[in-house]
Amino acid sequence: MGGRRTAAPPPTPKGSDRRRALLDAAERILIADGHTQLSMRAVAAAADVRLGHLQYYFPARADLIGAVLNRALERSLHRLAELTGSPEGAPLDGEPAQLVRGILAEQDEPELTRLFAEIWALAARDDAIADAVRAFYRDYTAQVAAFLRRHDPGLSDRVCQARAETFVMLVEGAALFRSGIASERSDDTDAELMRMAARLLAPEV
Repeated sequence: MGGRRTAAPPPTPKGSDRRRALLDAAERILIADGHTQLSMRAVAAAADVRLGHLQYYFPARADLIGAVLNRALERSLHRLAELTGSPEGAPLDGEPAQLVRGILAEQDEPELTRLFAEIWALAARDDAIADAVRAFYRDYTAQVAAFLRRHDPGLSDRVCQARAETFVMLVEGAALFRSGIASERSDDTDAELMRMAARLLAPEV
C-alpha cells in the first residue's frame, strides 16, 4: 500500500530508450487490463526484462506511476504548446478558447481517458500513488495559473491559484461524463462546458 517514494537514478542517454519502453509497458497494462493487473512483475514481463532491471529505473510502483503521469503531462503540454504557438518549454500562451479546445480534444482519445481512470482508481487505494497524482495535478494547475498571470497580470496570486484549481476541477471532472463513463455525451453540454472553462481563463474586464 502506501510508503515513501524512492528517488530513481537520473536518466542517461543510453537508458532513455529503456526507460521509455518500461513506461510504454505500464501504460499498455493499465489501458488494456486495468489497474488490478498492474504489478511490477507484470510490467517487467511485458517489457521482457528482469524485475531487478525495472526496479533500477523505478524502485517502487508509485515511482513508476509518477513517471507515467509526468510523461502524460509533458505530452499534453507539448501538444498544447503546438496548438497555441507557444515556444517549447515556455509558459502556455494563446487565446483561452483555443487552449480549452486543445485540452478537451485530448478527452476524445479513449486510451488516454482509460489510462487516467485506472490511475485514479489506484490512487484511491494507495497513498504513495495518491501522492504522485497530487503532484501531477499541482504541476497541471501551476501551468494554468501561469497562463492566467500572462493574460491578466493584475490578478493576485490567490485568485490565480483559485481560478486555476477551479478550471482543472471542471475539465477533469468533465472527462468522466464526456467519456461516457458517468453519462451520455451531449453537444449542448459540451458547448456550455467550453464557454464556462474559457470564461475562467479570460481576463477580467
